[in-house]
Amino acid sequence: MGNRYNLARQSSNETTIKRMYTDKKRLDLWNHFCAAHGVLEGAVPLFECDGPYVSAFPYGKNHRLILKRSDQMDSLVIREVEKVISDFKRNGDEYEGLIYMMLWKEGHSIIPLYIGKSEKYGKGGKYLSENIRDIRSNKGKFSRWGYAYAYHIGDLSAVVCEGHSRDKTSRKYIKWAKTLFDSFPSREPQLKKPTFFWIKAWKRGDVGPWEELGPIRLTFLEYLLIGLGSNLFPQVILNEEGVNRQ
Repeated sequence: MGNRYNLARQSSNETTIKRMYTDKKRLDLWNHFCAAHGVLEGAVPLFECDGPYVSAFPYGKNHRLILKRSDQMDSLVIREVEKVISDFKRNGDEYEGLIYMMLWKEGHSIIPLYIGKSEKYGKGGKYLSENIRDIRSNKGKFSRWGYAYAYHIGDLSAVVCEGHSRDKTSRKYIKWAKTLFDSFPSREPQLKKPTFFWIKAWKRGDVGPWEELGPIRLTFLEYLLIGLGSNLFPQVILNEEGVNRQ
């Protein structure tokens, strides 16, 4: 009996040690990717804020209240998207699209909340994606972070801001709102923590978290980062596809 107990305890300890080693290795991969691509330094506030309160403004024909993106966020998105647009206009093949992240900062650590991508081409793979076309005036789509419904800021606003029809709210963005905001709906939405945004125009030669794989495609990069982030931060990551829940 005692031997079986000791063997079981030894096996349990070995499993715990193996998991700790694996988690440390994954965390090292995550931190190295974030450092290599300047996520900490390059991330900017996602929202226009007055202290913890997010500014809201009337938008659209019905003047519905929408959470306002920060000027820094708008400028960052425009800068990176225009690299991809310029590449498209010269028939280049340097950029595939954009990788982005909504995040929190804890000291020098990056806590991912949502990871996604915007492709260079739309359906059919011939024309520039409508999500990034005319990015300076494209406030509604804005590389998937637009103010229109069916885009991140628009749909989050439908949950967080007062005055939106209930049929515009969704389970996905209720989850976002619960993670980001103290209470909702509200005319003065209050963030739980400062929330940041990072985006990068992804080149065909860029390397992801596993350097031994060499350059990777944008779609595979998104898949790897979501998987890695959900393993390390399962309680906060908001992606619903490609995640590993504990």
